[in-house]
Order: sequence, then C-alpha cells, then structure tokens
Amino acid sequence: MIGHLEGTVRDIRKGYLILSAGGVGYKVAAMRATLAALSDGSTASLWTHLAVREDALDLYGFLEEEELRFFELLLTVGGIGPRSALAVLDIAPIEALRGAIASGKDSYLTKVSGIGKKTAAKIVFELKDKVGEADEREARALGGEEDAMEAMRALGYTLQESREALRKVPSSIEKSSERLREALKILGKQ
Repeated sequence: MIGHLEGTVRDIRKGYLILSAGGVGYKVAAMRATLAALSDGSTASLWTHLAVREDALDLYGFLEEEELRFFELLLTVGGIGPRSALAVLDIAPIEALRGAIASGKDSYLTKVSGIGKKTAAKIVFELKDKVGEADEREARALGGEEDAMEAMRALGYTLQESREALRKVPSSIEKSSERLREALKILGKQ
C-alpha cells in the first residue's frame, strides 16, 4: 500500500495532479481544495489511499490525515466508492459533514452530485454511531454553513459557486453572517 507521498507537483489537471516522487510520476486524484492549494513545481506532501480494482490502481491524495480518515470512513458504507467519497468531501469542511451525519441531516448530503436521497440516508444511518454525537463546534459549523448557503442561493449564486466560496472561508469563522460576508468577498475577487 502507498500511504504517503512527498514530491514535486509536475502538473495539475481537473480532478487530479501528477506528483513526481523518486523518479516516478504518480497520478493522484484529489479534492478541489487540495488542487487549489498546490501549484506546479511546488513540493507537496500527501496522505494517500490506494484503491485497488480489477482493472486499475487509483491513488487519492489529501493534505490532512483527518481528510484521509474521513474518506476511508465513507468507503465503509456499501455503495460508496472512492469517487463518491471524494465528492462528499468536496462539498463542505469535515466538521460540517460530521455534524450533518451526527445530526441525521441526510438532506445536506443530497446536494452532492451522484448522491441521491437513499444513499445519503444510508451514509447517515451507517456512520451516525461512528462519527459520534455532534459537538457544539460541529453543530455551529453546520448551522453557519447551511444559513450562509441559503443566503447565497437567495442572492442568485449557484450551489457550486456557494459551496466553493464557503470551502475557502476559514473554519474558525463560525457565525453564518460572518461566513456569508467572507464568501461574498471571495466571490467578489474572482
């Protein structure tokens, strides 16, 4: 198994990067936030998951070990493959996802492309005990995220634009009004 890679970013493409380590260029699928944090020629250190299939060996990379652990937790749910798990991680910070699962809010997960109501309910059902009860911080993160998302949708932004802007807002900002203000600043700069 390949658990960690460190090397030079050779190329960044939609959905993946090429990481050169030890003279080998590894194709590593990653979240949009991870790809945005890296640049060609920079040094990267990624926690990885190797998905073995009959016809392929696919690597998935994460900047933080916590992201890898949550990714692997999602893979324990029947019917959730690596691409779906990566799509779930792409929608919101881990604190908000953990809070949504612990609170039983499967509707929060249905906003992921390819995740329907039944699959979202299955994720919540199977992982609710594994993620534990939502602590106060996670509940605030989820509430602030949902409120800011609704406000941005009311202002005419798409779901994808809203999610991407909110992902860039630091998790230390918890109030929905402050998260909204920061997300709008980010969108204004684009």
